[in-house]
Amino acid sequence: MPYSAEDIQNAKTRDELIEIAQQKGIDISKTMKNLRYEQELGQLQTELVNLQHWVIEKKLRVAILFEGRDAAGKGGSIKRFKEHLNPRSMRVVALTKPTDDERGQWYFRRYIKELPNPGEIVFFDRSWYNRAVVEPVMGFCDNQQYEKFMVQVPEFEHMLYEDGVILIKFWFSISKDEQSKRFNDRLSNPLKKWKFSPVDQKGQELWDKYTYYKEQMFSKTHTTFSPWIIVKTNNKKRARLESIRHVLSKFEYPDKENAMVRLPPDPNVIVRYFRNANQIDI
Repeated sequence: MPYSAEDIQNAKTRDELIEIAQQKGIDISKTMKNLRYEQELGQLQTELVNLQHWVIEKKLRVAILFEGRDAAGKGGSIKRFKEHLNPRSMRVVALTKPTDDERGQWYFRRYIKELPNPGEIVFFDRSWYNRAVVEPVMGFCDNQQYEKFMVQVPEFEHMLYEDGVILIKFWFSISKDEQSKRFNDRLSNPLKKWKFSPVDQKGQELWDKYTYYKEQMFSKTHTTFSPWIIVKTNNKKRARLESIRHVLSKFEYPDKENAMVRLPPDPNVIVRYFRNANQIDI
């Protein structure tokens, strides 16, 4: 039996609504799960605000890269990261395809212009790693360009490290079945159709090719000073929470010990890359 109008009027607190549901045999497990998620997300976002204050005070430069297959949840996670941050000290970078002039420049130049200034956090919704996976898979670069990038990128990131840029590299890992479900959801939802691109259309068809180039990227660009962090994203909400936790865990900002929420990330969701790491998008 569902809630009646009288039940809603008489219940003054959430606990009273839960008690009524139990009495009537109403299954509210999914609702409770969503409420716990929203509560935990809010607490973690509060910590992100505290972290941002400290980044501004210490004039740190923080760049967070979100990479992964299409529909892995990169954009949704970035949205939760930035939702309550001060926009004056935070940016999201999602570059479109390069212009003719940019194609004739050193590949990294267009990204260097987007690197964080002192006291700023920059979220890259895809980054220079387009050339490591998407471009060779889709034929957007030739083999010489790809090989040059793979040689240069560790040196480029080492220069960033030596110059004090704090670089966090996420790979959002999704299974083939889950990606297919999300593609179908985008196509059937008029509010999400804009997310489905010609590149997405080939995501399933070229799955194994993506896997090959992804593994090449990991093996050649995972370094001690710039490691890859794999986020298992079949559960989008858990992925959002745990990726935020990982970022918070990397900094020792004031009052961190007084956080009202768990900060160490779940090792079942967040994995530092190693050759035999358990991945779901192989």
